[in-house]
Amino acid sequence: MRPNSAPDNHPDSGLNHNPVIAAYNLSKTFGQTAALRDVSFEVHAGEIFGLLGPNGAGKTTTVRLLACLYEPTGGSGKVLGLDITDEDSTERIRERIGMLTESPGLYDRLNALEYLDFFGDLYGMPAAARRASAERLLKMLGIWDRRTDRLAKYSKGMKQKIAVARTLIHDPQVIFLDEPTSGLDPESAKVVRDYVLELKAEKQRTFVLCTHNLAEAERLCDRIALVNQGRIVALGTADELRARLAGGRERLCKLHVRERAAELAEVVRGLAAGHGDISGVEQAGDVITYSTADAEKMNPLIVETVVKAGGHIVALNEAEQSLENVYLELMHDSREAD
Repeated sequence: MRPNSAPDNHPDSGLNHNPVIAAYNLSKTFGQTAALRDVSFEVHAGEIFGLLGPNGAGKTTTVRLLACLYEPTGGSGKVLGLDITDEDSTERIRERIGMLTESPGLYDRLNALEYLDFFGDLYGMPAAARRASAERLLKMLGIWDRRTDRLAKYSKGMKQKIAVARTLIHDPQVIFLDEPTSGLDPESAKVVRDYVLELKAEKQRTFVLCTHNLAEAERLCDRIALVNQGRIVALGTADELRARLAGGRERLCKLHVRERAAELAEVVRGLAAGHGDISGVEQAGDVITYSTADAEKMNPLIVETVVKAGGHIVALNEAEQSLENVYLELMHDSREAD
């Protein structure tokens, strides 16, 4: 039996809480291939936790281990306080979670109502509850009018919606979503994303979301784990990840002035000539842009210098590092490290 307690070096060691989902040094090997290597994280009640990374990074393997569809090669984990390595707990975990797989795997000969009723029955739901849940989900997803059509007639996007409905039919408190908007048009994808946020707020449901969609991760997730080559490369909120990349790197700053921008840009260039921490001074309209690796030190000096030269400053701001830049930089660093 693998240990049930978290190792001393797990991400949130020492905090007084009971995570809804926990992975402690989880590993999975298929033959000679290490699909997952010592992955650790915790997810708390009402949180949407994102696993963001390219195809083959280990995202799907992680959720399948936590959903008790795979057995770990090493490490341990818990879902709703139940040990994923304990045979007596795995069935109870499966009953209490919702799992959206990347491939819908529908029964094409059934219609939507029959399909959802079948899965609701598997979860032990009474007939009336199954019907009410199916109607609510199909109306929310905009396919109630097609409820009696066989699933074989559905488009790829509609099939994905049915797979989402199947995941939620029994009203689970823990939900694993593997690429939930794959194959959906922008309008349908927005419906699914909005509904995820609604479900989270409604009953403090807890989600693990696998995605390679940066915008989706940033919009939905409270925290994001960047995954690459079976490891977690970085973990934090989107703002924390951006701050991590910004540390010690040049930041693009924009100085907005009221007038005499060209003249004041020359003033900033003169300052840059004497300081190696300022570079790339440009001017367009009333905006002077420059880069600095030490904004905390140089920005006050630039403001002071421009004001002494008679400039009127309207605003000074830093261009926010995009999550895309963070993602690409950290993925590149992880590949270089390997």
